[in-house]
Amino acid sequence: MQIKNRISAFQEEMTSWRHHFHEHPELAYKEINTSKKVVELLKSFGIDNIEEGLGKTGIVATLENGTGKSIGLRADMDALPIFEENNDKKYKSKTDGKMHACGHDGHTTMLLGAAKYLSETKNFNGKVILIFQPAEEGFAGAKAMIEDGLLKKYPIDEIYGMHNMPGLEEGVLAIEAGPRLAAADNFDVEIIGKGAHGAMPSNSIDPIVCGASVIQNLQHIVSRNSDPKETLVVTVASFNSGDANNVIPKSAKLSGTIRYYNNKIGELAKKRFFEVINSTCKAFDAKAIINFKKGYPATVNHQKQSEFAFNVAKKIIGSKASSSQTPMMGSEDFSYFLKKVPGCFAWIGNGASASLHNPKYDFNDSILTVGSSFLASIAEDRLS
Repeated sequence: MQIKNRISAFQEEMTSWRHHFHEHPELAYKEINTSKKVVELLKSFGIDNIEEGLGKTGIVATLENGTGKSIGLRADMDALPIFEENNDKKYKSKTDGKMHACGHDGHTTMLLGAAKYLSETKNFNGKVILIFQPAEEGFAGAKAMIEDGLLKKYPIDEIYGMHNMPGLEEGVLAIEAGPRLAAADNFDVEIIGKGAHGAMPSNSIDPIVCGASVIQNLQHIVSRNSDPKETLVVTVASFNSGDANNVIPKSAKLSGTIRYYNNKIGELAKKRFFEVINSTCKAFDAKAIINFKKGYPATVNHQKQSEFAFNVAKKIIGSKASSSQTPMMGSEDFSYFLKKVPGCFAWIGNGASASLHNPKYDFNDSILTVGSSFLASIAEDRLS
């Protein structure tokens, strides 16, 4: 509570930072001005051990006091290519077609608040590695930072991160071990047939009929190939073909996603995915061009670190701390860190706001103090 009380003293300051980031959104690997602002603020806190440009536009800052272990705290910085709607506030996005529709402006601000507190108090023994990550939104900024030497340059014993959650009560911290978010693989498929006049279907190899069968048969991977006790989603999200009402087109295009927690289930789904599409197309005498894109791994919290983080949450918000938040099928590239380093990814309630990636979404400034206090306490308690 002492941490929370102290951090609440700069709630107004944090709100102004958050509004600045919201006004000036930048997309993946283009967070140039965002990074400059982060560095400017870190230096104003007296933090001068800062590396810029890690993973293209990422920032790593180090706070050191004593000889204890090293704890990583991560926030993401990138915005989304979305037009902001229904926000008549002064800090509305000033760049058409770009907005912070996922709350990364708030995540960055909460880590900055923790950095300010930790730099002033230094009530810890060891190193705190502050990671401001680019390109979470589909471009694997976490992976880019790791491949650029983050974990070699800055060895980390444990890592922690957090994401806001619309619909979860304002300020609630939800933490649990095990799978929290799914792995997300994506695909594009082009079915090549033979075009013909709509009145002469026997002269065609109809890619629409073939595509419809492909879509139906893909659903059997979940219902008949996967263990019903395991979680698996196979979604065809788009199906496009033709542009006339009397012409059978030459080709059809499908795209979609496969989501799972268990890697064995993911490998099974991928294997059957190719088999189902190729065999179905062969039955129609069509051909398939498949582009299968391996996406983010599942985000799986480690047991020991989750228990620790949950106890920290209880210290910050008492009985409001939750260990029963249902896992989600969304994905998050914090998973790359958790595959390398023990750690935990938490949810913080954004209250009754619009959903993530919604043009009407806005981060709830009221939770800044709670989030910053949680991150600062993680470092302080783990390095006590």
